[in-house]
Amino acid sequence: MISINNVSKWYGSDQVLTGCTATIDEGEVVVICGPSGSGKSTLVKTLNALEPVQSGRIIVAGDDLTGAKVNLNRLRAKVGMVFQHFELFPHLSVEENIVLPQMSVLHRNKTEARDKAHGLLLRVGLGQSASKMPAQLSGGQQQRVAIARALAMDPVVMLFDEPTSALDPEMVNEVLIVMTELARDGMTMVCVTHEMGFARRVASRVLFMDEGAILEDCTTASFFSQPRSERARAFLSQISD
Repeated sequence: MISINNVSKWYGSDQVLTGCTATIDEGEVVVICGPSGSGKSTLVKTLNALEPVQSGRIIVAGDDLTGAKVNLNRLRAKVGMVFQHFELFPHLSVEENIVLPQMSVLHRNKTEARDKAHGLLLRVGLGQSASKMPAQLSGGQQQRVAIARALAMDPVVMLFDEPTSALDPEMVNEVLIVMTELARDGMTMVCVTHEMGFARRVASRVLFMDEGAILEDCTTASFFSQPRSERARAFLSQISD
């Protein structure tokens, strides 16, 4: 589903990704973790062409993101993205936030888009919130709306960039429950997160990054029981579930 081959990226003279290589199969749930500033968020954003790379190749669901002719609208319909901050339109209702992208990108009619939106709001536990404005919802509820909006595009891959880091602690679990259910349903997922308990329970693999490089690419069990690098061992010693 995803192929990352020797990808490097610079901001000016500052190299932020260094020779990153990994493959992610259909149905896998891969957690990307590591210290702050290690390149995690940059790497996941390259998988949706939100961040261009200067060298290497990325193929997602058959599209070469590093090619000259990538169709970004088609790509972003296939690859859902949920950000740290919810990125909802504050002047639109919850329903409108989910309906309008379907109509503009997928060209669904309004009735079809509304039916899809209401079904997904039920799925994320917000069936009674369609007419509310984002400001009327808690942070956890807004993030669940953002997940529903991404799912409305029928993606084959879901990317999560620290989706719980902006939430109060009591709201984190309600978002992780939705993500766990997606994983159990077989969605291919790449998650940048510091929620190590979630990684233990749900991830099939872990990519551990430091200073822009992937230092570990292994099963979740191996990462938590026998990390190979000293840097990963030091990181895990500082992280609580």
